[in-house]
Amino acid sequence: MTSDAKTPQEYLDQLPEDRKAAIQKLRQVITEHLPDGFEETMNYGMLGYVVPHSRYPAGYHCNPKLPLPFISIASQKNFVALYHMGLYADAALMEYFKAGYAASDAGKLDMGKSCIRFKKLDRIPYKLIGELCEKMSVADWIQTYESALKR
Repeated sequence: MTSDAKTPQEYLDQLPEDRKAAIQKLRQVITEHLPDGFEETMNYGMLGYVVPHSRYPAGYHCNPKLPLPFISIASQKNFVALYHMGLYADAALMEYFKAGYAASDAGKLDMGKSCIRFKKLDRIPYKLIGELCEKMSVADWIQTYESALKR
């Protein structure tokens, strides 16, 4: 479910009531913990946290007109999704996250190729997500992204 919202606030205002609190809390955790240099925007119909063109002029290889995506959150049909591009490009970060998730009380990890799905909104591991956000700076993400492209 993508949104046609033009701003993050418009996106939040359009959310169903049962999703607002979880998405707002995820947004708060992400914005409080992301290193400087990332920018909040609407990207692919979701709340996105990107490397702006001012920091990475090449943009996203799939569509260079778009900034380089890093994290997105969205209210999907049956779950809230967190998309973290760094997890899929950095094996050590993925292992860190999986171990942290297993140690949390969030239940079984429901992870697809491009997202982490949260069906039980009262069990989202916000602390772990905050820690995950702190693990990669803009420079780290650009280096990881470019290394993955070269493979």
